[in-house]
Formats: sequence, structure tokens, C-alpha cells
Amino acid sequence: AAEAYRTLRTNVQFSSYDKEMKVITVTSSRPGEGKSTVACNMAITFAENGNRVLLVDADLRRPTVHKKFKLPNSEGIVNVILDHSQLDQIVHRDVTPGLDIITSGAIPPNPSELLGSRKNQKLIEIFRDRYDTIILDTPPLLAVTDAQVLTTISDGTIIVAQHGVTKKDEIMQAKDLLEKVKGNILGVVLSQIPIDDNSYYYYYSYEDKKPAPRTAKRTRK
Repeated sequence: AAEAYRTLRTNVQFSSYDKEMKVITVTSSRPGEGKSTVACNMAITFAENGNRVLLVDADLRRPTVHKKFKLPNSEGIVNVILDHSQLDQIVHRDVTPGLDIITSGAIPPNPSELLGSRKNQKLIEIFRDRYDTIILDTPPLLAVTDAQVLTTISDGTIIVAQHGVTKKDEIMQAKDLLEKVKGNILGVVLSQIPIDDNSYYYYYSYEDKKPAPRTAKRTRK
């Protein structure tokens, strides 16, 4: 797994020559395609490279980051946006070396409005000042507009698709939704590809006229 995500990290870092990739949105077309797993492992891998990294669970509908890291979720980004908590109170610091995490907090009735609020935009700017890399785990694109909203304040977006499950037209629909808000699509991560009893990740950039696979072996634990 580690080598797969190091390859992904390198691809993201060199995806743009004239724009810093600081805020990265991770999404998918539909639920269950592995976006949260990719977001979490990306965050760990960026931190291992010596960066100060913040992972934000911006999936305010079905949050899972707190479960993956076994963190409390009574307070999170929602509480700060609503002015119910101070930012420094809800940051889980150095969950792994170099990695801070902000969980979602209580599920609100109006996620899209909160994520698109001026308060959330200001929070993202604060994060930019404090961290080298900010990774936002967001809901699937074909279900709700949340990921589109966050794409507009991100430097780039990754679409995660599950091998053998996600359909090509679903990926294209997700791509079209991001392009409608002028999102910078970094590429697609195809997860859970079974090859010789191992899983691989396949990545390609939309900038490539003839996308070539960039793979790295992911060993099972």
C-alpha cells in the first residue's frame, strides 16, 4: 500500500508546473468506491514526506474519517462553521507524525450551505497558512453538490473509481459536474484492481492526451 500512495503523491505534486497543489479534494461518483480510504492514505503519505498535513472530513453526510483513525466525533468542522467551537479545540494533532485531522462533527441538515459559506472559505484560507497540504474528503459527486462546492476553493480534485464497479459513464458524469464549476481535475484513481493476488492503484491525468497507467503495488496486510 505504501508504494502505491507514494506514486500517487508524486503524480499529484507534479500535476501542475505553475500552480501549487495545496488544497486537494478527493471525491468519487458514487458511495463505496474507496474515496475515504484514498484520502486517508494520501494524507499519511504526504505527512511521511515531511509535510505538515491536514485531513478534513468534509463528508458531512456519511463521515468515516473518525472511524478509520478511531477518533471522537462529537465536535468537528461543522461546530466551527456554526461558531459552536473554536478551531483549535477540534483539531486532532499529530494523529500520525505530521498529520492533523479535523473530523466532521454532528451531521447538519444543510451540508452544502455550510461548505459553501463564507466562514468555511475563511477556514480554508487559515488552513493554507498553517499547513503544506490540506486534503478534503468529500461526498460522491452524483449524489449531492458538496464536492462541487469544495472544488471551487481547492487547487485540484481527484476522482476515485472502483475497479469492476464504477461505470465509465459515471466517471464522465462526475468529470462534467466538476468542469461545470471550472474545477481542476487532477485525474482518476482506480482502486482495488486485483492482479496476482495483490491490489493495485491506477492513476491517470486528464492533462494527458494518451493517458498511460502509473501503477504501484499494494500488498495486502
